[in-house]
Amino acid sequence: MLIGIDPLLTPELLHALAAMGHGDRIVLVDGNYPATRGRRLIRQPSADTPRVLRAILSLLPCDTYVDDPAQIMEVVGDPNAVPSVVGEMNAILTSAGWPKAIGVERHAFYEGAETAYAIVQTGERRFYGNVLLTKGVIAPDVSMPGDKA
Repeated sequence: MLIGIDPLLTPELLHALAAMGHGDRIVLVDGNYPATRGRRLIRQPSADTPRVLRAILSLLPCDTYVDDPAQIMEVVGDPNAVPSVVGEMNAILTSAGWPKAIGVERHAFYEGAETAYAIVQTGERRFYGNVLLTKGVIAPDVSMPGDKA
């Protein structure tokens, strides 16, 4: 345990977030997602996707150099539908200073996830509890803990 770090951010997940570079992506997926399709799988079965998203966004900067730094999987057959889990994730994204996630077709989402730095499989049981995030940069003018004034 560390002071100020959400306990859902396990050593494996913290390592992945720190090792990612600008433009790298991390994907949070529900328990039904075929997560074996990705490069690195980090399991987080004890929490739903919105809860894990909130923990990750406490550390992950948004990529402001891309049009859509957050993407969700569209509902098959109804791309305009907004499942409750997606509404929750969008509220968390915007409260953290990120834009709302845009929807992408299911197979396009899979393709993006397969090239992501890591996939975090949550214990989310609701369908479409999946979000792809693109990591940004931390500007040099942002104060970091331990910086001297």
